[in-house]
Amino acid sequence: MPFVWNLPFFCIFLCMIAAILLSLGPRARLAWGVSFGVAAACALASLVFLVRIARADTAFAYTMGKFPAPFGNEIKGGPLQGLFGFVFSLVMCLCLLGGRTDFFADVDEKKTGLACVMLCMVLASLFVLTYTNDIFTAYVFIEISTIAACALVMAKDSGPTLVATVRYLFLSLLGSGMFLFGLVLLYAVTGHLLMPQLSAAVAKLAAAGERRGVLALSLGLMTAGLGVKSAMFPFHRWLPDAHGSATTASSAVLSGLVVKGYAVLLILLYVRVFTLDTVRALRVSDAVFVLGFSGMILGSVRAIGETHVKRMLAWSTVAQVGYIFMGVGLGTGAGVAAACFQILAHAFAKPLLFVSAGRLSAVSGHEKQLFALRGSARRAPLAGLGFGVGALSMVGIPLFGGFAAKAGLALGSIPDGTKTAVALGVLALSSVLNALYYLPALINVWSGAPAEASRPGRDDACSAAILLLAAGVLTLGLRFGPVMDLIVRGLALV
Repeated sequence: MPFVWNLPFFCIFLCMIAAILLSLGPRARLAWGVSFGVAAACALASLVFLVRIARADTAFAYTMGKFPAPFGNEIKGGPLQGLFGFVFSLVMCLCLLGGRTDFFADVDEKKTGLACVMLCMVLASLFVLTYTNDIFTAYVFIEISTIAACALVMAKDSGPTLVATVRYLFLSLLGSGMFLFGLVLLYAVTGHLLMPQLSAAVAKLAAAGERRGVLALSLGLMTAGLGVKSAMFPFHRWLPDAHGSATTASSAVLSGLVVKGYAVLLILLYVRVFTLDTVRALRVSDAVFVLGFSGMILGSVRAIGETHVKRMLAWSTVAQVGYIFMGVGLGTGAGVAAACFQILAHAFAKPLLFVSAGRLSAVSGHEKQLFALRGSARRAPLAGLGFGVGALSMVGIPLFGGFAAKAGLALGSIPDGTKTAVALGVLALSSVLNALYYLPALINVWSGAPAEASRPGRDDACSAAILLLAAGVLTLGLRFGPVMDLIVRGLALV
């Protein structure tokens, strides 16, 4: 077995070992340094894995332990998984870098080590949800991710964050229960938990026309469960409070990464276990399509009325998650590929917006209301530039990742002629709505004369994170073709 095939497991193992060591209670700055180093090491390892596996244009199954399939546990790696693993670990690294100052200011020193434990567990969960070939292992790490995400929300110890955490936990447990119930039903009719064996059993039942109702119910419950956790409309109400009240690094990680992990798992279930033909036959994709474009509209409408910058960005996440589910709901390979690209585009753009907004708030006396941020970009020009890049990407201006994602979704809707008109209309309307809150916010932060007395000191870590996140947004916009080609090849090997 080539050594590079071990890298996904090493990334998971490194994150979990780091979490165990950090639980022993090192000093705050050492704990942050360890979690940052782990994320950076995972990003480097994932890049090496991605380059090697993409060149080989192959996928493989890595057996965990001595028990072979169908009884053991497996990791499956390919170009798509490598791409997600690299982006997730890189963005985690940049979120920690960009939110470093706020992290130490907002999180009590006694809790910093535990917060870093949770960051490592979130990254481990993202890797597992991306690479696992065992659906029950996926469920276990869904729960781990939920607990870690709740802890990251309440790391900033305040009344609003505690209330938001309780709401988040309650709804997340509801989603976990729905996913588990669907998994139990699927296991009852197939007798398997490994995805290849599940796929063969589901294909056999679908071809024979047997257990159609059970399959539809199982798939519907798992879709709804993951939808709750990834803020799919109408299961989104927990997100604005949770993401809007957390510290900058937590908000960036939660909006940019955590909700994407569940979406990646859903895509793997649709493509690897059920196949898109079966999903369309069971009509689940039609429901996902409707809920997806509903979220695109509602999230943007609610963001228009927000005056709190982080809550505005959180409502925007609801809309952007809607883009992902609309692509999945198209039920075509092109639609799913576009949804994968949207996951990548949003993974860079939303942390960029949160990190930039955190810096703009810091130079405005830590105010979060948009009117209080007037002229803040003139006091922190690089943060203003980063906010502009993220905002223009969300609106869908050419050359940015958001435009490429919307173009991919538009192209992905063409093979299914029955949904093309709706998809194109909703994409156009959503882009207009995005402009109605992002452009005024962008104009606001650049308006007014800078106040010399309030000019802050330098934050080189935040500046580096903003530059690299903005570079990611631009790279996706300018290299849409090669990235989409890699995604398509990866989906073929899933």
